[in-house]
Amino acid sequence: MQDIVFRLAEILKSKGYWLSVAESCTGGLLAHTVTNVSGSSLWFKGGIVAYANEIKERLLGVDREILIQYGAVSQQCVLAMVQGLIKLFKTEVGVAISGIAGPGGGSEEKPVGTVYQAFWLNGQIWSKKCLFAGERLEIKEQSVEFCLKELLTKFRNTKFNSLKR
Repeated sequence: MQDIVFRLAEILKSKGYWLSVAESCTGGLLAHTVTNVSGSSLWFKGGIVAYANEIKERLLGVDREILIQYGAVSQQCVLAMVQGLIKLFKTEVGVAISGIAGPGGGSEEKPVGTVYQAFWLNGQIWSKKCLFAGERLEIKEQSVEFCLKELLTKFRNTKFNSLKR
């Protein structure tokens, strides 16, 4: 995964963009992964491990009604998380993750391995839903890798002259 982080870092540095992250099921693994690259202080501002719903509400501004109606593992929740993250950290790039890493906690509607991610790239916002397989750590690692690859892909497919810092 380090090669993906290196490529992402080069793009962030070249654009003068900062990254921030809000993590639930990955428990800080995304922040850990990006800070394992020397020089990450030049493009990574920080992150929040918002494991409890209380933290999603209080720090990231996720509306309690979203959590009640859709749950913490939902598109609505991660979209709210990433918006709150951007507001809090004032970064151009943000990622929010919430899911069920297992082995327990899954349901028929949301089985273990269900992970939602939301992304912010200088005003553009989108989300993805994935269903990963494996043990708890494997699901967390797949989630992190997916997020990094998704950001890299979005950067490659974005016309930067339309994005203003």
